[in-house]
Amino acid sequence: MSISDLSLRKALKLSFADQVLLRGELRTFIRAERNRENGANQGGGDFYGPFWRDAKQHALGLGDLSTDTEARIEANPRRANLYPQLRDGFLLWWGQRRRWTNAPYEQGARHFGRVELHETGISITVENLLSVVDGRGDEYFVYPYFFHTPVISDEAASIALWVCSQALPRVSAQQIRVLDVMRGTTFSLDRNPLAGDERTTFCAMLNRVVSEYEALIDE
Repeated sequence: MSISDLSLRKALKLSFADQVLLRGELRTFIRAERNRENGANQGGGDFYGPFWRDAKQHALGLGDLSTDTEARIEANPRRANLYPQLRDGFLLWWGQRRRWTNAPYEQGARHFGRVELHETGISITVENLLSVVDGRGDEYFVYPYFFHTPVISDEAASIALWVCSQALPRVSAQQIRVLDVMRGTTFSLDRNPLAGDERTTFCAMLNRVVSEYEALIDE
């Protein structure tokens, strides 16, 4: 991943980070880029991917997230801190806060897309959503945000919902949810209506990220 091609969750993290967190994240980013250029094997893979696969299976009734999380931690002890927090947050939402029917769910359509923000030179990717259809035929698409910091604010949620609606034109925006997994909190257009300036605001924030990135590259 380069600074010109970011997942939505990574773009949100960088955009809403304070100066200390942003510089730390970008330094890590730059080191990884340089290692790739030098042919170093990064390893590790996607830290959050295995958890999210298990969470989606849990939602479909095809797995048990508590059991699966323990197995993931046993396989890789580096997950021992964050995976339980992600599990607890997801189960809080799924078991207590979700406002959908409790009827069994089926796999929904798989959608992914991207938004080109030419004002910043950055492409934002939206993929790997939880997509489910309930017993009444209602379909939902849930985009996950995994990070502990920064917390998803109302402004960040509105930007995320706008990006998802632009990246997924075949999906009704009313069907989209943004899930702050660790805190078990979802955001949707009925509770976070768009103000109309999301693109302008997001681009300004991303341009700040790019400026900081370029300054650190030159250090």
